[in-house]
Amino acid sequence: MRLVMKFGGTSVGTSDAIRQVVEIVRDTARNRQIVIIVSAMNSPDLRTTDSLIQAAYAAAAGNDSATAEVAPRLLDMHMRAAHELTTPEECSRLEPELRAMFDYISDLSRSIAVLGELTPRALDLISGQGERCNARLIAAALRGVGLDAEAIDATDLIVTNARFGDATPLMDQTAERSRKRLLPLLQRGCVPVVTGFIGATPNGITTTLGRGGSDYSCAILGATLDADEVWFWKEVDGVMTANPKVAPEARTLPVLSYQEMAELSYYGANVLHPKTVRPVVQRGIPIRIRNTFNPAHPGTLITGDTAAGTAKAVTAIRDASLITIGGPGMLGLTGVAARIFGAVARAGANTLLISQASSEQNVCLAVPRRDAEAAVNELRCELDNDFAHHDVEHIGVQEPVVIVAVVGSGMRGTPGIAGQVFGALGEAGINVIAIAQGSTENNISLVVTDADGDAAVRTVHHAFAMEAS
Repeated sequence: MRLVMKFGGTSVGTSDAIRQVVEIVRDTARNRQIVIIVSAMNSPDLRTTDSLIQAAYAAAAGNDSATAEVAPRLLDMHMRAAHELTTPEECSRLEPELRAMFDYISDLSRSIAVLGELTPRALDLISGQGERCNARLIAAALRGVGLDAEAIDATDLIVTNARFGDATPLMDQTAERSRKRLLPLLQRGCVPVVTGFIGATPNGITTTLGRGGSDYSCAILGATLDADEVWFWKEVDGVMTANPKVAPEARTLPVLSYQEMAELSYYGANVLHPKTVRPVVQRGIPIRIRNTFNPAHPGTLITGDTAAGTAKAVTAIRDASLITIGGPGMLGLTGVAARIFGAVARAGANTLLISQASSEQNVCLAVPRRDAEAAVNELRCELDNDFAHHDVEHIGVQEPVVIVAVVGSGMRGTPGIAGQVFGALGEAGINVIAIAQGSTENNISLVVTDADGDAAVRTVHHAFAMEAS
């Protein structure tokens, strides 16, 4: 069996966490081929990537010693962990390698200060340094317990375009390089420890994969290596039926479909973002979310199959604004919806929910509250002539509101689900302001006041008996 596993965030943030990772890898590698992808090391008082990015911007502002000041602290953090995790021999090999890497970045920082400019290309090179350091540290820790392990920069594996800061992988070239480099290591029983977050152009220039980049790295390698499964190790037991801080009786879901995962991630649940796992979803490779700090728990399995059950989980987006555009002249006004959404897009606002009645006399949409003012201003400009002719008579904003989403593939074609949702909310005295449901029937979304948000989540959660039995 071949696994590709990603450890990120708190899973590799301290020496104690890395020690737990080493135990997981040692236990898992006994009868499997394993590739692991790691993020940067972040202690409670020193976050590697954030520190390097801040130093890079400080250099661009003229502080030519910014990186040189933080580099010794980062080197010390990694080496203190190394002395706790591995042998003196490994430490003696690791220290000069890490020191040379930080010296290079310090030199680059001084060049940025001279130029007074931080290019996206230079920022990618600096911001990916933490993953390079941590991969070497973790590989040394694995060798310290007797495993054959090798740190590998993803710049040698993942080929991308030159869109610095948010690069897109070139999958054919990536597959060729990854298989050529990693398969011989797996065949000899070695554990490759690959840097997350980074890749490189065909010419070898370092890039980063954007938000969720380490998850993306894992999915890319899982797909190119034909993994049997891809595991994401986090600090939770898996995907929950609700936020346990809101619904304390929430439980871990044993199984989800890819579609359910996508719906839940869009509405703010602690789930993998669809973009970052697209390569494995396209190939139908199962995904597991497991807990680094509770490895005995089986976690959540995510596959292409629709699991049993109707409503699986309920989640919420908070601090949203509901914008309503209305007027009697909107009935039959060709293209008005396109103009509305075009204006919102020009304002840079993400539309979270859309609702329009068949009368066509009003359209309501929800956006993040921070974007509401800009969206309304753009809408007023776009619809100025329509106001003059009284086709549109008002643009209203209600805020803050909460969007509650009820998700489950099993809701499709099951009569009475919406009635059960709204009946439960009605009995609880919770007023529903707006409703949206797509034709896939995987998601019923509704808008309530901010004051009713938590109660709405708990009410729906209880109505569908999502609690642990």
